[in-house]
Amino acid sequence: MTERPPIWPVFVAYVGAFAAIVVLSVFAIGAVRAMYPDLPESAVFESLPGLLAGGIASSTGLLLTVLLVDRGASLARLRLVPGRETGPALGVMVIGMLALAQLLDSLTMLAGLGQHGTMVAIRRALAQAVGPDLFVAVLVIGVLAGSAEEIFFRAYMQTRLGERLPPAAAVLVASTGFGVLHVEWLHALLAFALGLYLGWITELAGSALPAMACHVINNALFTMLTALWGTVEGFGLNAGLVAVSGLVFTACVVWLRQSDPRSSVAR
Repeated sequence: MTERPPIWPVFVAYVGAFAAIVVLSVFAIGAVRAMYPDLPESAVFESLPGLLAGGIASSTGLLLTVLLVDRGASLARLRLVPGRETGPALGVMVIGMLALAQLLDSLTMLAGLGQHGTMVAIRRALAQAVGPDLFVAVLVIGVLAGSAEEIFFRAYMQTRLGERLPPAAAVLVASTGFGVLHVEWLHALLAFALGLYLGWITELAGSALPAMACHVINNALFTMLTALWGTVEGFGLNAGLVAVSGLVFTACVVWLRQSDPRSSVAR
């Protein structure tokens, strides 16, 4: 019987990634202040350059950590190869991700929390994105950040935890780490909920690529829609969005569960 690998290196890697992000973020903010000397210190974190610099620093920290701790690992061992997902299933996974993100966003607005937390600062920064700046924002927040977070949390962390823990426990722990990374409590809760869905579809497909696609598409659309139209406000509109997005998300989950090839084998 092959001995299962220990899980403590995963938590060491997580702490190391957190530390790397903090260090790189300090350098990134310093670079922003050097490039934009007229920008008040208090406004750096709510500016578009500050947001992009932070996104690059965070993504770099996560990717470097994976390269250092899992160097030489094949893409298959990180589950960065196609899995059991089909074309229709991948489409439903993406729709489910977008519906869940909208559901959480509208619930936040209905709870009166829409003007609190780091998400407000992110929206203010994205409101400054037009033309080439918007294109860069989509690349950094959508493609780079979405890919880096999935490579670390689903491809590396959840996969390694799954070698020792039951899949549900691996999803829960990785999602918790994903939420904690976002620091501020409201943003952390939203990230945790999205992480549970991303972790679930990773186990469903046996691959981290669908989660990466969902994360990138969601982040890219959020960036573009926020920059172009701002925040969706109003009780009636958000209540309607909660109802519609909740139904769509539920339908996607039911469809994915019923189409899971493992369930048909079990029956």
